[in-house]
Amino acid sequence: MSKKIIIAIDGFSSCGKSTLAKALAKELSYVFIDTGAMYRAVALYFMRHSIPFDDIIAIEKAIQSIKLHFVFNEGTGKSDMYLNDENVEAAIREMKVSQKVSEVAAIPVVRDFAVAQQQAMGLEKGIVMDGRDIGTVVFPNAELKLFVTADPLVRAKRRFIELQATQPSITMEEVAENLSHRDLMDSTREHSPLKQAEDALVLDNTDLNQEEQFNIALNWAKERIMA
Repeated sequence: MSKKIIIAIDGFSSCGKSTLAKALAKELSYVFIDTGAMYRAVALYFMRHSIPFDDIIAIEKAIQSIKLHFVFNEGTGKSDMYLNDENVEAAIREMKVSQKVSEVAAIPVVRDFAVAQQQAMGLEKGIVMDGRDIGTVVFPNAELKLFVTADPLVRAKRRFIELQATQPSITMEEVAENLSHRDLMDSTREHSPLKQAEDALVLDNTDLNQEEQFNIALNWAKERIMA
């Protein structure tokens, strides 16, 4: 029986990290963990309960009331994010949450809370996890680390097309500005910033379709599994 490994995928917003991670997990019969959904759920909770992002005491208290877990949705074939037993998968994808998630994810106590849960999920290996600091902080010893990137304009176009289905009033300018803001926040935050791990393999998908990207990553994964 093949050994199980941890696949850590990091990179900028709207690079297709989650799509790639889900496809790899399905192909390898691994568990996919969407860390971005976890931070989005925390942001949603803070917004719903009017928790100031700069009030550490209020944040530490709020964190104690947050329970996150994933539930497989047979209808969509994907795992939905549950916040305190409520399916918030649709709510956390709204632009108002997207505009706040990087700010919330930069809060040290929030990252410590999420990272502890993520590390526990990976104890038995056989997982694919994507985010911003998976290969550098969450799983620095992961057998395969990927850093996914693409041209900013290409990323904005992809995200715009994706959002139009559920948010028809969204504009290309709004999407591009949101991605630029998130890139800056993710890369410059003091705690666990987005950066490429020294031993990560770079996957620039600017000129690749999903199948081409998947095949490259899958070959890399198989090499590590068979090593």
